[in-house]
Amino acid sequence: MQPVLSQLRTLLLTSVLLLLAGCAGLTSKESLEGQGNPQAWQAHKLQIERIDGWQINGKIGIRAPSDSGSATLFWLQRQGYFDIRLAGPLAIGSARLSGHTDDAVLDLSPQGRFTSNSAEDLLQKGLGWKLPLTHLFWWIRGLPAPDSQSHLTLDSDSRLNRLEQDGWQIEYLSYIEQDGFTLPERIKLHGHDLQVTLVIKDWQPRQLGQ
Repeated sequence: MQPVLSQLRTLLLTSVLLLLAGCAGLTSKESLEGQGNPQAWQAHKLQIERIDGWQINGKIGIRAPSDSGSATLFWLQRQGYFDIRLAGPLAIGSARLSGHTDDAVLDLSPQGRFTSNSAEDLLQKGLGWKLPLTHLFWWIRGLPAPDSQSHLTLDSDSRLNRLEQDGWQIEYLSYIEQDGFTLPERIKLHGHDLQVTLVIKDWQPRQLGQ
């Protein structure tokens, strides 16, 4: 009888430890629901977090109170440095936002060049878009930004299906496999009188910090 009780205690302890290990990856700022498995989500999240550089080619659609339209999108990210370019039928003509979140340059054609210690302020003043760029660096990879509360809904493959964070709702409509990573292909963002659709045709993820 004693060996059986010992085995049961060992099994119970192992189960509790596994449960705690699975929950440890969920930060206190994340609430989770949906069809996916929390442990599988954590494994996916840890893999994608290692991506700290990328090159993206695709399209962006914007609906705002002042204007709406679409443009081609080029986004180069090298850890903290970014180079985001838009070109096409949007009323802005062409735009290039580059630098860091606290030291950025916005080049607008034909208006000229603008600088600021806030990339988000540049976007709002130059284009009229109130986009949380610091969050977008995470959302584009299919991850919640780590510095504020978020509500996550997982799909059946334990990836983000829907994310709610800081007044924004982000829907992940499809994913694509690239270089061993599962990354968003179509994303819709809603918030602050703005609707953004991103279609990523080419992902080139990088792990630069290794």
